[in-house]
Amino acid sequence: MLILAVNCGSSSLKAQIIDATAQGERPLARAVVERIGSAEVPDHDAAIARALAEFRGRDLAAPDAIGHRIVHGGSRFTAPTLIDDGVIAELTALEDLAPLHNAPGVAGIRACRRHAGGATPMVAVFDTGFHATLPEVAYRYAIPMDLAERHGIRRYGFHGISYAYVVSRYAELVRRAPESIDMIALHLGNGASITAIRGGRSIDTSMGLTPLEGLVMGTRSGDLDPAIVEVLARREGVGAAEVVPWLNERSGLLGLSGRSRDMRDLLAREADDPRARLAVDVFCYRARKYVGAYLAALGRADALVFTGGIGEHAAAVRARICDGLAGAGIGLDAAANAAAQGDTRIAASGAAVDAWVVATDEERMIARQTRTLLEGVHG
Repeated sequence: MLILAVNCGSSSLKAQIIDATAQGERPLARAVVERIGSAEVPDHDAAIARALAEFRGRDLAAPDAIGHRIVHGGSRFTAPTLIDDGVIAELTALEDLAPLHNAPGVAGIRACRRHAGGATPMVAVFDTGFHATLPEVAYRYAIPMDLAERHGIRRYGFHGISYAYVVSRYAELVRRAPESIDMIALHLGNGASITAIRGGRSIDTSMGLTPLEGLVMGTRSGDLDPAIVEVLARREGVGAAEVVPWLNERSGLLGLSGRSRDMRDLLAREADDPRARLAVDVFCYRARKYVGAYLAALGRADALVFTGGIGEHAAAVRARICDGLAGAGIGLDAAANAAAQGDTRIAASGAAVDAWVVATDEERMIARQTRTLLEGVHG
């Protein structure tokens, strides 16, 4: 089955044409469109049109199906779902929970309907879906139950498509069944999260109702005292609705450093810039605390796995997160860690917990789940 996997961000589009079969997925072509919102690419409709034109220019056949990454499925969507008008309406209603992500995802769906033909079946694959297995003790917030139930307030978790791929790929690398694996996985990029996985299934994760909770990120604060919102609103003379964007867009590495949200820039500057050093240290310290917490939640772990742009490429960050965890059985081989490229084992000799870098591939997992759903529907 030829599948177009679409991953729409707020200002960029990643798309792949993938030949997906029961034996695996074979990427045929990839397109990346950036600077959505500029004069050259004014919106997601233009971005989709450009990507499809690029694929046609390579003489690729029209896709049999299209799979879309959708960040937030709420309580309604916990598994890949065939897209129709009703689903689009429900996804639009969820935009307030992930406005930077769900709106572009829906825009991508509408654009594909216009440019790829309305008859092509489309499937929504959800970042929150992998975390539908969270036990109640992990997803509940300690707020009045009637309010939580009325408004669907709970921990949903994100980066689930990436985690699903990483579990599958790690299992393949070590030749074990996914359901036999207990691991802690860190997806570290401009958005960052960590997940405790038991038997191949998510049992706890750092992001919550929205992608704001948890680790320090490029521009997101991660965990903080919720009273900070009220304090800032009162002292700055603004409403709470104005403060929340500060926490999403002006905080994290950018807020701490005052300079950049890009870990590469901060690592290059930290020797001479105390605030850059502080930003990196806080990022790593927060992640290390969560690793310890998730070791406690799991009781034991087979592996610690790094993925995402920072997780795959920043050896210094991986080393600093793991520094001091030898007593918990975690240690890295310095040479292997420094040289890691792609899927690489980086555990120190004799470490009780295996450690790997695994290159994520969300588009491949989107194609896999799209094919599985459609073959199940059509037999």
